[in-house]
Amino acid sequence: MSARVVTLAFRGVEAVRVDVQVQFTGGEQKFFLVGMGDKAVSESRERVRAAFQGMGLALPARRIIANLAPADLPKEGSHYDLPIALAIMAAMGIIPPDALEGWAAVGELALDGRITPVAGALPAAVAAGGLGLGLICPEACGPEAAWAGETRVLAAPSLIALVNHFRGTQVLSAPRAGDMLDGERVPDLRDVKGQENAKRALEIAAAGGHNLCFVGPPGSGKSMMAARLPGLLPPLTPAELLETSMVHSVAGLIAKGQLSRARPFRSPHHSASMAALTGGGHRAKPGEVSLAHNGVLFLDELPEFGAQALDSLRQPLETGEVVVARANAHVRYPARFQLVAAMNPCRCGHGGPGRGACGRAPRCQTDYQARISGPLMDRIDLQIEVPPVTAADLALPPPAEGTAEASARVMAARAVQVERAQGTDGAPLNAQAEGDFLETIADLDPPARALLAKAAEAGGLSARGWTRTLRLARTIADLEGSGPVRRVHVAEALIYRRVAPGTSVGSAASISA
Repeated sequence: MSARVVTLAFRGVEAVRVDVQVQFTGGEQKFFLVGMGDKAVSESRERVRAAFQGMGLALPARRIIANLAPADLPKEGSHYDLPIALAIMAAMGIIPPDALEGWAAVGELALDGRITPVAGALPAAVAAGGLGLGLICPEACGPEAAWAGETRVLAAPSLIALVNHFRGTQVLSAPRAGDMLDGERVPDLRDVKGQENAKRALEIAAAGGHNLCFVGPPGSGKSMMAARLPGLLPPLTPAELLETSMVHSVAGLIAKGQLSRARPFRSPHHSASMAALTGGGHRAKPGEVSLAHNGVLFLDELPEFGAQALDSLRQPLETGEVVVARANAHVRYPARFQLVAAMNPCRCGHGGPGRGACGRAPRCQTDYQARISGPLMDRIDLQIEVPPVTAADLALPPPAEGTAEASARVMAARAVQVERAQGTDGAPLNAQAEGDFLETIADLDPPARALLAKAAEAGGLSARGWTRTLRLARTIADLEGSGPVRRVHVAEALIYRRVAPGTSVGSAASISA
């Protein structure tokens, strides 16, 4: 006797169809599991055997062959337990043969027959719906899978409950989608005293989705301002919410099916490895750059990260995705994030002249900042110095404007960008604009074009630097509600960039004068 049940294998955040084929043959009583599965898959035999015993069933005294097809597709994870068990029960006649048609199944089995949660319920439900199938999943994963929309979801607590459902003696009700959360409260920008230039750069970065780097001594407020960036950003759109939630689902970070409209904010420690940042490992999982998809990745103490880990960010910063190369496959994860970095001027923290200045300046400062490669810094649109906060700044009353006022300007500027991109192939944010679309929207007037050409010639602005300066100037113009990009917008954009190797941040001010 034979039976077939559909399940899914994960490739990044995508799920592909796998057929679980079970056949009973004559010969020695043995359970074979084939189809290029990893250790967790091969252990399914013992979990299935124990789950059957927990239900008071015994496997047939025959040779059992379970094949996971296609055989050349690597299979990882414990979610194959449930489809293997269902296929065996269908072959034994415990479940009606046609009951499992139109369903895909994922789930791990406990030794007593309970179905325990697995990661990836949301992308599995989306993929099942794309195949015209419903999804059978653990009861705990039902609220998450229900977010897939029109896909039928059957969430069962145990194998016995599934058997009773398909026999019609105890029908399981469809699960309800989990709660939609608003996210944690973000600190207000009004708490930051002084640092008006840095707050202006933060607002520009939020308006256009630009990468940003703060350079300043300890205690100047770099981390404080970075933590307030999510409050300036608009909530996730429905499409962005689905993309982001699918990544978090594969990583097992969705609890009780609860999704959040707040944009992700990830802040890994500087000891994080390359695999932790970009993803990978023995069983490929999304890294921090993918968990920050459609949100913010904050790297504090930037030069303290490993050189290999930092350089691995160059590809996702440019393409918006990360490719994890494996011996038998390439796994792609979305990784369109906004990078915010913070660093001290030098190892001792203070750097330049003034009280507490580094005794080894400027060599200490040069050596410390040289840990970050030029190509990576070239991908950071705004690079701004953050001076120490003075006692006079601290004595001032709270600023008149806070997160609410800055967020309103950011929302207005983003609305202009989205409207401008409608009906075109262009990206909705200036930081992602490129090619002819960028040339069209970055409508420089003659004085602005002359200034940019002068800066490129005098400061050694690279081709990437030219493009990113155009994007930045376009965002500054959008914040002011200006149609064309004028000279003043280009001048401010140049101030935020290093225009030549070895020059300090803000050295373009002399060019723009």
